[in-house]
Amino acid sequence: MIDSGFLNIALPKGRLGEKVYAMLEKAGYPCPEVLGDSRKLIFENPDAGVRYFWVKPSDVAIYVERGAADLGVAGKDILLEYEPDVYELTDLHTGVCRMAVAAKKGFKDDPEKTLRVATKFSHIARGYYAGKGRDIDIIHLNGSIEIAPILGLSDVIMDIVETGTTLRENDLEVIEEVLPISARLIANKAGYRFKYEAVKELARMLENN
Repeated sequence: MIDSGFLNIALPKGRLGEKVYAMLEKAGYPCPEVLGDSRKLIFENPDAGVRYFWVKPSDVAIYVERGAADLGVAGKDILLEYEPDVYELTDLHTGVCRMAVAAKKGFKDDPEKTLRVATKFSHIARGYYAGKGRDIDIIHLNGSIEIAPILGLSDVIMDIVETGTTLRENDLEVIEEVLPISARLIANKAGYRFKYEAVKELARMLENN
């Protein structure tokens, strides 16, 4: 149950979460314990009125949707793939990358054949190719997606691309840009209503920093 005395914020573990915490700290919501070596899972600062906890990036939206967190930070890719029932408050302009389709260098698509697409973003892939009227066979993978076209498992992959280094090192190249990705501040719908002023103030402070 959410404690009404705090804004409960789910942060994604890893580099993105650390960047977002730095933004929150600068905006006036510090909790120095967050970046310590402690094995604690929950950190709070009563003076700032915030409670933070680290979760797997793909789980942030679940914690927010289900009400275990008032606020959270999730990539636009996660929001489009799983379509959680949350409010998307603002683009934090960090964690910037892109969703793209990549293939082996020299790949030529044959529209007469079903295109085999390896991805962990099955929902986004279906919508993207449905909009193009392209017949596809989705091969859902959870990791090392770049291997799929190399081993002949798929024709192309759809994945997050940041620098493109992994693609180049595996002789793959981007052949289509799908959509830009960045981190978004999201809110639980009930929490947004009950803590409206506190939530809006935090969002405003983030936007101004």
